Parts: sequence; C-alpha cells; structure tokens
Amino acid sequence: MAKLYLVIDHQVRGKWPPKNRKIAALLDQVAVLRKKFTYCNLFLVIRHDIKFAIKLANDAINSQIMRPAKFLHGNNLKETCIICLEDTDIGQMFSVDSCLHRYCFSCMKQHVEVKLLHGMVPKCPHEGCKSLLKIDSCGKFLTPKLIGIMSQRLKEDSIPVTEKVYCPYPRCSALMSKKEALEYANTTSVGAIRAGARKCMTCNGLFCINCMVPWHSKMTCFEYKRSNPFPQAEDAKLKSLATRNLWRQCVKCNHLIELAEGCFHITCRCGYEFCYTCGAEWKNKKATCSCPLWDEDNIWDEGDRDFDDEYYSEDEYNSEDDEFNDDLFGFNQDSYR
Repeated sequence: MAKLYLVIDHQVRGKWPPKNRKIAALLDQVAVLRKKFTYCNLFLVIRHDIKFAIKLANDAINSQIMRPAKFLHGNNLKETCIICLEDTDIGQMFSVDSCLHRYCFSCMKQHVEVKLLHGMVPKCPHEGCKSLLKIDSCGKFLTPKLIGIMSQRLKEDSIPVTEKVYCPYPRCSALMSKKEALEYANTTSVGAIRAGARKCMTCNGLFCINCMVPWHSKMTCFEYKRSNPFPQAEDAKLKSLATRNLWRQCVKCNHLIELAEGCFHITCRCGYEFCYTCGAEWKNKKATCSCPLWDEDNIWDEGDRDFDDEYYSEDEYNSEDDEFNDDLFGFNQDSYR
C-alpha cells in the first residue's frame, strides 16, 4: 500500500509520468485547477486523515463560491460554479428548489444525464444533500428527450417495486401500478377481473396480471402455459442474450443486470443486494454465500494496470523510501499540532 501512495504522490508532483491515460487526464485537470488558485501547495495525507483533507478542500471551495458575485467584462454578473470552478453568467446558473444549492447549467446537465443513464432519480449534486430535482425546473437545461426520460424515472420511483406492472404488449410496455391497472379495467366483466384480467392505461390492451401475458380469455393460466410452453420470440432472444453474456436478473424487480467492472456485490436500482456470481442475497452489507468478492480482471482494465511491479524497479522504489516516509508522516505531525 505504501508503494501505491508513493507512486500517486510522485505522479501528482510530476516526478514520475503517469502510465495510464485516465490518470494522465485526471492529473491534467488537477494542473489546470491549481493555476486558478493564488497559492497551492501539495501535501501527502495518510489514509486515516482523508476525511479531514476533504473537509479542508470543501471549506476552501466554499470560501470561493460564497464570496460576493463579481462583475466581469462590463456589466455581466458572474458566479463561480462549485463543480467546474468556472465563472459563469448568473443567468446560466441553476438553483435547486428546496436546498438552493447552485451550479451551472452545463454541470447540472451532465449530472442529470449520468444519473438517468444508471436508472436513478437525479438529486442535488451537493455532497450529502438529498434534495430531489423538480422536472419543471430542470427544463431550463435539459433536452425534451431527457425530460421524458426523467419523467419516466420519477414515475418508476413513485411506485413500490412490488406494485410495478409493465404492459406485456411489445409495442407498448407502459409502466403502471397494480392499482391503476385494476381501476382501469372496471369496464371489463367481473369474472374476468377476478380471474386476473387487467387493462393497460396506455394502449387499452387486456392482459393477465398473474402470468403477465396478453389476456387469455376462456383459458386458465395453467392451460395457457401448457398450450404455449415456449416463450415468445422476443423473450427467447433476450433470455439467450442474457445467458450468453452472463447477465443476472434481480429476483425482486426482475431487471437484468450486466457487470461491466467492479466487485461481485451488486446493488440493484430497486435496492436489492445480491451476489453476481450465484445470485445469493446480501444481508446487512454482508454476503450469505462463500463466493469470491471480486475477480481482478473486473477490477482493472488492460490499460489501467498502473501500479504493477514492472512499472518501477525495486531499486528505484527503495531509493525514494526515506523521502516518502518524511512526506507521509513528517508534515502531518506539524500540521496537527
């Protein structure tokens, strides 16, 4: 671990060039931000004090954005965005309705896009703030397409997982609650409703709430399944694709999940936690199975193995060891007195 800290420290200070392209891009951004400060000095902080360092960084940023708005370039009122640290026209700043945290339109658009992409309801990007964004306000910086996606996410979030129903007709697939589907089917015969008939609120198609297929009149669910033993072509293709790519299906909400990278501890967007390897549930943040927590191939990309033993020789590491120990412990003792 000490060697890892040494590599990162020397890369930030410019002593060693970064091997990984992502690290290099990140260091370039750090260099640009450093130029914006009147004074900037680097310190290596031990892992136990990282929260203290983050607090100092937040205090420094807040001291910049809380200063009175300034006039630049004539009469254009500017305000500093806390995310990108750019001076932005006051008219291009967005204020979250409930908490009044402010960010530029560009940063807010990127924040909302990422959250929607991951199937999440976007909230205020301020650390620790749980204020939800209102769709009407977000129309200032979102495209109509993103507004539609956000509206869908908000509806999904408003319906409990066990109450969600999707129309089984492939050309519809509208989302509704079980209660809405029942109320909308009030024009259907009482016998059919008791047997499980429901009506889609969007396409008006009748479907069976028990087996989630188009309504099978004059047939029980068992009789329908026996006469249709094979899944529909679209479902069969999806199942084959999921099997081939080793996707997992959440047992709580039935969403398919693909592990792109990271550990095997999966938290579905519905909140259910499970093991990606065997599907066993995680309880109280602990696994109930004995599967490995990760596979190294899922943690590192081929181009991301920055800290392997071949990167720096043992002699080069040892020669810097004393300097590293001084950086790691010496300044911290002085700083906290």
